[in-house]
Amino acid sequence: MLYWLAEHLGFPGLLNLIRYQTVRTGGAVATALIIGLIIGPKFIGWLRVRQGKGQPIRADGPQSHLSKRGTPTMGGLMILTSMCLAIFLWMDLSNPYVWACLFVTLGFGTIGFLDDYDKVRKASTAGISGRTRLLLEFIIAGVAATIIMSQNGPHLYLPFTSRMYLDLGWFFPVFAAFTIVSFGNAVNLTDGLDGLATMPVIIASVAFMVIVYLVGNAKFATYLGIPHVHGAGELAIFCGAVVGAGLAFLWFNAPPAAVFMGDTGSLALGGALGTIAVVAHHEIVLGIIGGLFVIEALSVIIQVFFYKRTGKRVFRMAPIHHHFEQLGWAEATVVIRFWIIALVLALVGLSTLKLR
Repeated sequence: MLYWLAEHLGFPGLLNLIRYQTVRTGGAVATALIIGLIIGPKFIGWLRVRQGKGQPIRADGPQSHLSKRGTPTMGGLMILTSMCLAIFLWMDLSNPYVWACLFVTLGFGTIGFLDDYDKVRKASTAGISGRTRLLLEFIIAGVAATIIMSQNGPHLYLPFTSRMYLDLGWFFPVFAAFTIVSFGNAVNLTDGLDGLATMPVIIASVAFMVIVYLVGNAKFATYLGIPHVHGAGELAIFCGAVVGAGLAFLWFNAPPAAVFMGDTGSLALGGALGTIAVVAHHEIVLGIIGGLFVIEALSVIIQVFFYKRTGKRVFRMAPIHHHFEQLGWAEATVVIRFWIIALVLALVGLSTLKLR
């Protein structure tokens, strides 16, 4: 919005300043952070009043979690509010990639909200059916993937190589939609402890802030041997808004959490990161940077697969963060150690920019 106002209403000084993506990225971080911290207390109070008993807690989960009963959920609404206000204020809204990412973020957020609402209304951990959720997610992700393909082609670039890619043709929207949906649900599965998903999302957003800026700059992309996507650099501001909103939410979500993100936030943020990775042609690198989320999702898949076939469990409880709780790790220990893993994986993922 500021970009449009400066360009169309004749503010050359302001236009010259906000022309720089780095300036607008910093502005988006600060704006989302300040808005989130301001609206947080009243927002949480409103959720507590509206939800009464708060998010239902699984009876078959760790017994230590039963003390969290009454904590409100749908905190993702707070994240999306502060994030979207920052995006609309600082981003160039004529960029089609902005709308593709917003479409997925708000679409997945709506699905998550309906799921959270159903759980709270029924006072049950079972929300809307998994098939319905996945169908809606694939429709939303497929539309976004088609928009992205029309802008920068159906190519899957391989890390550790210099602009080597596979032309997926019309299979690209399927692959891209699968990437977006998978990552959205992987973040959703990780959101099981206070602050566990929030910080890794922030770390991954910072990593992709760097990646999309470099991908969107022709000189840097040529020097590094990575694909150049015209206009992708604008998504650095999007990542900045995620970081600011995430930090504000973490202020209230830090143990003991005053509010849970819920599916409203985790699905939306995971879908946003997946879409940004597709735009930047760094889908495989997303699996490295977001490796913690991949591990969490794989632990559930492995547990279900082996239990159905052998009747035995590989982990004491899945997702894997509950496994470590069952081993006697304190919740805060699990969270901080997983944060460290997320940071290391993000650094490994960023190293692929140079190792070619």
